[in-house]
Amino acid sequence: MVNEYEIKKQICDIGKRIYDRGMVAANDGNISVKLNDNEFLCTPTGVSKGFMTPEYICKVDRDGKVIQANKGFKPSSEIKMHMRVYKERPDVNSVVHAHPMYATGFAIAGIPLTQPIMPEAVIALGCVPIAEYGTPSTEEIPDAVSKYLQSFDAVLLENHGALTYSDSLLNAYHKMESVEFYANLLYISKQLGGPQELSESQVQRLYEIRRQFGMKGKHPADLCPNAKEGKPSCHGCGGSCTCGKGGDADMVAEITKRVLAQLGK
Repeated sequence: MVNEYEIKKQICDIGKRIYDRGMVAANDGNISVKLNDNEFLCTPTGVSKGFMTPEYICKVDRDGKVIQANKGFKPSSEIKMHMRVYKERPDVNSVVHAHPMYATGFAIAGIPLTQPIMPEAVIALGCVPIAEYGTPSTEEIPDAVSKYLQSFDAVLLENHGALTYSDSLLNAYHKMESVEFYANLLYISKQLGGPQELSESQVQRLYEIRRQFGMKGKHPADLCPNAKEGKPSCHGCGGSCTCGKGGDADMVAEITKRVLAQLGK
């Protein structure tokens, strides 16, 4: 089992990667890793993610309260957002928040990343919705993000940035890379006259490939029981399926409506 010091080093390494790739500026962004149900490591506030060393990293409990932090360091004020993800997604072991240029540009423009333009993005991400704007460091952002946690592994934060989460720190970081690459390609294709989107049947075939791979996490391919039977998932059924109950079904119907609107259906 990897010890805490090694995990702290890994957090610093990922912090340097997101800084070097221009996904954060100055002291922006934050990273966290789940140790167990009540202990989490996280980056401190007011520190550049490109220049951290292990002693910078703080430890908090499930409520975001400090368990251990060296003098001069305290957890990011965005820890509430991370804790909400862990609370509502027990399968998640790491969360990454950054401000990648193109993805954040789409978030500022109010455009979700829903257009199916390349197989890898469809399989890995499916869609990346936008969580409604919330004031940083308050419960507004966690509340906004909460609406999408059971259906997606990445969300844009309106006028703010992007949030990705997965079963490991490396996978959470890779999702952030994928979101930014997807946004960059979509932006470029729009400058060239608009993307040539994959057809609904092509998207469904890619969803089936994802299911065959047994990929973990939440994804449009697995939103409803129909998908597990090889039938069109919620994104293709127009919200007529009965996945989940109550609010979940309403949320899926709304997501479906928005995605189909983006696809021009």
